[in-house]
Amino acid sequence: MAKTKQYEDLPKLPEKTEEEKARAKEILDELYKHYEPICELDYRNPFELLCATILSAQCTDVRVNKTTPDLFEAYPTPQAMANAPIQELEELVRSTGFYRNKAKALKQSAQAIVEKHGGEMPQNIDDLLEFYGVARKTANVVLGNAFNINVGVVVDTHVRRFANRYGLTEHEKNTDKIERDLMALFPREHWTNLSHLMIHHGRNACKSRISEPPDHPLCKKYGIKCECQEMR
Repeated sequence: MAKTKQYEDLPKLPEKTEEEKARAKEILDELYKHYEPICELDYRNPFELLCATILSAQCTDVRVNKTTPDLFEAYPTPQAMANAPIQELEELVRSTGFYRNKAKALKQSAQAIVEKHGGEMPQNIDDLLEFYGVARKTANVVLGNAFNINVGVVVDTHVRRFANRYGLTEHEKNTDKIERDLMALFPREHWTNLSHLMIHHGRNACKSRISEPPDHPLCKKYGIKCECQEMR
């Protein structure tokens, strides 16, 4: 089985066989049949998506979407948030958990946008990763959804679980290595959508705790390393 690299501009990606990539494409096609790849965070512009994604750490999208309207009404721009009293930011985001650190991340990110980027959201991962509280996952969300720039795959708990149960990676917990496996397997133009699709399937069928095998064609055919196969 010949091994090929998916992209020449990403030489450090793992090598995958044509058979492995063909199987990945089958899974992707099936995911598209069952789900709509939609970001479930509410936002109107890239800055709002950055803020919402920062708040989503260890928090549900539903809770974030209940929190951000008041936050964005009070501080709708990077300039406004950069000048916001930290105590007020903390109160506005308290319900999302870890509110002190999140408020600090919001304020310092806004300050960086204003001071280093003229008030405009940067559109490359290196600049975003310089923001306090912004890691690769957050940068991937912003670039992929706000700018349609695919630089990676967002790996949350659902994506990590899916990748393992479907035999797409050998790395159980290392999200960086899981991401690189997925990047090597799936076409680059689908990386952002891939995360949404896997998350939707994880919430609907491939759940963390399974008391009985899901009645879903994807699980039955492709969940080769999932405990649901033994249940069947």
